[in-house]
This record gives sequence, C-alpha cells and structure tokens, in this order.
Amino acid sequence: MKNKIEVFPGDEVAVEEEYLASDGTFADNGRIYASQIGYLVLDDEECVARVVTPNPPNLLRYGDIVYAIVADIRNTMATADVVAKDGTERQVGGETYATLHVSKIAPGYTDDVGKELRKGDFIRAMVLDTEPSLQLTTKEEHLGVIRALCGTCKTEMVRKGKGLYCPECKYSMPRKLADDYGNVKL
Repeated sequence: MKNKIEVFPGDEVAVEEEYLASDGTFADNGRIYASQIGYLVLDDEECVARVVTPNPPNLLRYGDIVYAIVADIRNTMATADVVAKDGTERQVGGETYATLHVSKIAPGYTDDVGKELRKGDFIRAMVLDTEPSLQLTTKEEHLGVIRALCGTCKTEMVRKGKGLYCPECKYSMPRKLADDYGNVKL
C-alpha cells in the first residue's frame, strides 16, 4: 500500500526499522526525516520512504541531453556552459560549468580539441558524469556542434561535407557536427 501525506523539511516521516530513506529524505539516529517540501510516499513493497516534490529542480543526471556554449579550448579538453536541458523549458539548476575531454568528442581518434570544436560554438551533448564535476560527450551522431559563427566575420557558418564553410570569408574549417546541424530550433 502506498500512502501520500504532505510534509515539510525536518518532519519525521518514518523509522529505519520499517523503511529506508530514499529521494527527498534523510536518516538520523534511526529516524527518517523529509529534506524537501512535497508528498510523502511510503512504499511498502520496496520498503522505502520518499518525498516527491510537485515542482522538482531541473538537475542534470547521467544520460541527459543538454545544450551548451563552448567557453574555452585547450589541447586535450574544452569547457562549456550548459544553458538548457533537452525536453524542458525550465532553467538548469546546480552545476552548469562542464568539461569535454578530447577522447569524448568524436568517435574516431582526435589529438586536438581545436580541430573539432571552437570557442563560441553551440553544441548538443550528453551528460556523462555530475560528480566530482560535470562531464559531457559529443561522440554520438546526433551530438556535436549545432550552430557556429565564423571567427572572423561572425557570419553563421553552413555545412559543407563534414566541416563548415563561411559564405562571406570563403573559409572552411573542420568540426564535430551534429547530424542535424543548422536545423535545430531551441
């Protein structure tokens, strides 16, 4: 049987003899307390006590698809600022400063991040890890650069083969492109 009761942080909700603390709860001295506002769910089948909030924070987890802007490039890694999570309109909560290691950018061998990403590129990436830091990958076909501007004239670059081309400067450069580059609406 599952019971729902409205609870507030610090409310005692169960004892550890009967339930285990789960999402939205914590245990202290054999008692389980709510750690957030929400509805208490006492799950007798799994023997867990959890608090389900009606408006949870938009936290990132392994496997989430995110949109980010490349902030810096180094030889073996790039940093990016996560600006949105796919499928939600709500602002991302928690850590949004992420890293992409050179081995997690393209499916093939890459020895230089600058050959795949550039500062200011808009990318679609997948969350690999959130602890101890936010780590992303763009290895899959649907992941990678979704919008880029020319480094010289700031014109939006167009796809040409496996790279990008600036129609103003007539300049071509390689990138790790998402399969739908140029057709993404955020």
